[in-house]
Amino acid sequence: MTIKKIVKWVLRFLGAILGILIILLLVAGIIPVPRDVHVAPEDYGAGASSVDPSISGLQREFPALNLMNGNPPSTEKAELGRLLFFDPVISQENDMSCATCHHPDLGFGDGRPQAMGAGGQGVGPERTGGIALERNTPTIWNAAYTTALFWDGRVENLEYQALVPISHMEEMAVENTNRLEDELRAIPEYVVLFNAAFGGGEDSVTIQNVVNAIASFERTLLTQDSPFDRYAAGDRSALSPSQRRGLDLFRSAATRCFECHTPPTFATDTFRVIGVPDAPGMGHDRGRAAVVGSGEDGAFKVPTLRNIALTGPYMHNGVFATLEEVIDFYAAGGGRADGLDNIDPFVQGFELNDQQMEDLIAFLFALTDESRLPGIPESVPSGLPVVPALENAARELAERYNPVPTGASIGEHTPTTITVASGETIQEAVDRALPGDTIQIPYGTYNERISIDFNDITLVGIPNENGEWPTLDGENVLTEGVIASGNNFEVAYFNVLNYTDTGILVEGVTGVYMHDLYVENAGTYGLYPVQSTDVLIENTEVIGSNDAGIYAGQCVDVVVRDNIVHGNVLGIEIENSVDSEVYNNYAFNNTVGIFIDLLPQLKSQVSLNTKVYDNLLEANNHENFAKPDTAAALMPPGAGIGILAADLVEVYNNTIRDHKTAGVGIFHMTVGFEEAEIDVGPTPEDVWIHDNIYENNGYDPDAFVSDMGIPGADVLWDVSGANVRIDEDEIAFFPPLVPTSAWPNFFYNMYWHALNFLIGLMG
Repeated sequence: MTIKKIVKWVLRFLGAILGILIILLLVAGIIPVPRDVHVAPEDYGAGASSVDPSISGLQREFPALNLMNGNPPSTEKAELGRLLFFDPVISQENDMSCATCHHPDLGFGDGRPQAMGAGGQGVGPERTGGIALERNTPTIWNAAYTTALFWDGRVENLEYQALVPISHMEEMAVENTNRLEDELRAIPEYVVLFNAAFGGGEDSVTIQNVVNAIASFERTLLTQDSPFDRYAAGDRSALSPSQRRGLDLFRSAATRCFECHTPPTFATDTFRVIGVPDAPGMGHDRGRAAVVGSGEDGAFKVPTLRNIALTGPYMHNGVFATLEEVIDFYAAGGGRADGLDNIDPFVQGFELNDQQMEDLIAFLFALTDESRLPGIPESVPSGLPVVPALENAARELAERYNPVPTGASIGEHTPTTITVASGETIQEAVDRALPGDTIQIPYGTYNERISIDFNDITLVGIPNENGEWPTLDGENVLTEGVIASGNNFEVAYFNVLNYTDTGILVEGVTGVYMHDLYVENAGTYGLYPVQSTDVLIENTEVIGSNDAGIYAGQCVDVVVRDNIVHGNVLGIEIENSVDSEVYNNYAFNNTVGIFIDLLPQLKSQVSLNTKVYDNLLEANNHENFAKPDTAAALMPPGAGIGILAADLVEVYNNTIRDHKTAGVGIFHMTVGFEEAEIDVGPTPEDVWIHDNIYENNGYDPDAFVSDMGIPGADVLWDVSGANVRIDEDEIAFFPPLVPTSAWPNFFYNMYWHALNFLIGLMG
């Protein structure tokens, strides 16, 4: 072959390759950038769930009942379901009913570490001789509200849940449901009851209607009138002083119980890895990972705490016999104490003294309510024996813990101003206040922790003649300065110093106004509104928080303006929130100045519509001193603004200078979380960065970035997410070419697919 032919062949080959590349790029331009699957607005989960009208912010809306299409509730179905629930006829050997494992006198559990199935004799803790199952029997109190049943969430409604134990060969072991239907049809009383519930005479006696009836009965097992509920409705006598202290511990940033066991159900349909040890003599239980490919190994559903005192032993495998053991486990950091490294970030460990342990347990007893406990029928249509009534020692304890309420209610009240008297604590004044009152605190130093639950309370300091504010000082011992769960709460004119976990925490309410505050060395957070709606934070200065100085998490309608934050890990954080504005703040010497993020495994599953503008961000290069294994600990030092997986974020008119890693960083959630942990849309979408001033950013990027071969920049983007637009002139970008608003979608798609293909080739 001549050289001329070789050259011609090579040129043709290269031309073909070029043609293929052009075709691939054209195809890439046509294919849209993939977008996350988002939940519907009614399922966002952000904001307050408090009842309106209400006396306190602790009154929360229960979720809708989890009903199955085709099985509307009725009294007839529920009564039929009650009899079937207690009737052993629905088991293969006619020796085991639903109530055998879900006994009403044991909190609808069985009092055993692990359940015992087919072949067993007796009920409750004394049951013997049957097939030993792997898991603890979960309560079915308030199961009507959940969409994830069983410890691993394998089914989504009570009808399917009821069918599982009936047909499971190690439980009720019904081999042939047609035989069960024939057996029920042979009982005239059941034919009458099925016909009354469903219509159709004998034809209504089907396995589907068996589980429909049982599910209908289980939906009546609601607990909503505990001492806690009566306290939330305004009866201060419903909780003892110990239980009120325990409530404060429960919702504190120290224990963080409320993050997963969220009122009013005190449960969430999420799955958490907390590191419960395997039961002695039993293998490792993979939990959620055995059900779905995306599940984490060892993750289990967060159970309800209502009637928890009645349902021991505890955890998915019953390894803890008492509530004290459970709390000790969490206090030690869960599985962290055994060296496990994939433990949920909310399980960080904490310290409790003996009194605090007693207070927290006392509060858990305040969640006891059996006012809708169904009676055990004296007989069932089959004529088979029903379970006997059982003693539960926890009932006696509940009577001892729970005071007899006076039933006092709050009537008409003319708002008044209460001034803390000499020798009186602030809490004593708060306890005299009613909705609408203003509590004034004279100048001085107060070493206490304040709890506010009633609505429409204003807490303000009275400055001295020099304009100096009174001080709340936790002396590095107390966990929070203020915990508030009252709607329309205002706090102002204080110094808040030296608390171990949070300066001011407001949880689950509508109407939060924090202003004119100085917060220093308050622990994890300075100002911390969470799961709240209509939040305004202004004219504050926050220093030295090991997570966020100003934090608004899982909130709706947030404004953070005219504040100064410095010396924190995160100066200002807007997490999993909807409709937020952050403007005219000064953030300097934090690890990250402003952080807009979406995190997994939270009640709120979105971060939407955040505007960040007119802020001054300078030299946020502080070393990261967050607690290990928290989300904040992932943040590399040296960023003015960080955006993690958040959507609809607009950043404009900010001055961003002297950050060693990046002025603005935009990242996918997998930069800090394993895919198995992620239960939300992980990519940042519809992010618009424009018209900011940048000076001297990216000059010495942190190793977290540089070790990936990425240089520092004014704007740093990991090339994830649809419709990220960066309209900035004459600044340093990474990648060197970034999409602007002038790019048509065709070019954006082509560019995104090409870069992500190259990134994939590089690993």
